[in-house]
Amino acid sequence: MTPLSILDLAPIVSGGTARDALRNTVDLARQAERLGYHRYWLAEHHLTRGVASSAPAVLIGAVAAATERIRVGSGAVQLGHQTPLAVVEQFGTLDALHPGRIDLGLGRSGQRAKELRAAAPEPVVTEARVVDGLLIPPPFSFASLASSPLFRLYGSLLQQPGAESPDFAEQVDDIQAFVAGAYRSQDGFEAHAQPGEGAALELWILGSSGGQSAQVAGERGLPFAANYHVSPSSVLEAVEAYRDAFKPSPALSAPHVMVSADVVVAPTDEEARRIAEPYGLWVRSIRSGAGAMPFPSPEEAAAHEWSAEDRALVADRIDTQFAGSPETVVERLQVLRAATGADELLVTTITHDHGDRVRSHELLAAAWNDAGRATP
Repeated sequence: MTPLSILDLAPIVSGGTARDALRNTVDLARQAERLGYHRYWLAEHHLTRGVASSAPAVLIGAVAAATERIRVGSGAVQLGHQTPLAVVEQFGTLDALHPGRIDLGLGRSGQRAKELRAAAPEPVVTEARVVDGLLIPPPFSFASLASSPLFRLYGSLLQQPGAESPDFAEQVDDIQAFVAGAYRSQDGFEAHAQPGEGAALELWILGSSGGQSAQVAGERGLPFAANYHVSPSSVLEAVEAYRDAFKPSPALSAPHVMVSADVVVAPTDEEARRIAEPYGLWVRSIRSGAGAMPFPSPEEAAAHEWSAEDRALVADRIDTQFAGSPETVVERLQVLRAATGADELLVTTITHDHGDRVRSHELLAAAWNDAGRATP
């Protein structure tokens, strides 16, 4: 049966606090372990009013301490804002405290932001397509968002003045060298990370396109997580590029892909759609450049007056969210798995009410297990 895992942003909801969000994350992780989910990953987001997961290594430690068996990791550490040594020391400490349970997921958000600011306008693609039953919407251009003054401010706050992010591939190589105890500077000096050297970390690369992240993961023989929930338009090119670039390694003899999806499950399709309705307003806050707002209630979302421009801004994300009954969502996840050839699936669920989020994962786990038992 294809493993099912959870990606959590520790969402702050309207009327709630960061403390509430973090307590809910720890509670949901305990529930996820009880329900048989394979991994529990924490995202990294900064300077947003609606997300409390800004220090994933700290939060991973709290989740790992509150659970016993489930793998816990990052989805993903933003390497553009940290040095390889700092990352290895943090996750080496986590592995020393919770041996054999820690995943180190790496992303290149810092480098990607600089590329987006410098890039020429992307070509306009207006037609959605369906591939093997999976909706592939037109791409969303992040160029205007990346060039906004607020985005530039956030970038400056996340790095020391004058600092430049090294090449992503070099950073991944340095992390692997530190863990293996094989780091050497260009002039031949050794450096050793403690804790970190010899840590039993499972190293992952996360990516939204067929660009450098997919290439690095494939060429180094590492597992790759593709983001259908963030960039549904490019998920197929991402997994294809990864598989094309793959070379066997001590970690993997064959490509290994996990694909993410936004999911909300309720007893009926109608109830799931009602609970999921605030999602569009929340995505709008991100894409308009304001950063993720506290997640609205269904009543707040229903009272919002949408313009045609705003609806177009979020259409790809709303259209690719899997919101429905257990049977509906399982069917859509099976389509996603088949279309991408995923070896694992990663679901992320945000609702205003924590009880609805727990119930969503409960219903999904039961239905997914039933579907697995029914499949020869």
